[in-house]
Amino acid sequence: MALFAMIGLDKAGGAELRAATRPEHLAYLAALGDKVKVGGPYMDADGGSVGSLVIVEVEDRAAAEAIQQADPYAKAGLFASTELWPWRVVVGGLA
Repeated sequence: MALFAMIGLDKAGGAELRAATRPEHLAYLAALGDKVKVGGPYMDADGGSVGSLVIVEVEDRAAAEAIQQADPYAKAGLFASTELWPWRVVVGGLA
């Protein structure tokens, strides 16, 4: 098993699309169960969401890519850019 950081930065003006898609996005992540280790939005200086970070533990990169592509935020076209990086815990821990 390996950890991957899934990063998505929202398109400009994406707040309404993010809000409309959020319930489906959260349900999707919940359905992944213990594969999702931690996740949450990137915030701007005013506290608004401008992107997402989700850390998943899966078999390989292909599994992480499949999860990232099936995310309702990605399918709705919310993200201006996405990245997928292998990731490792060095300080602290994940539940």
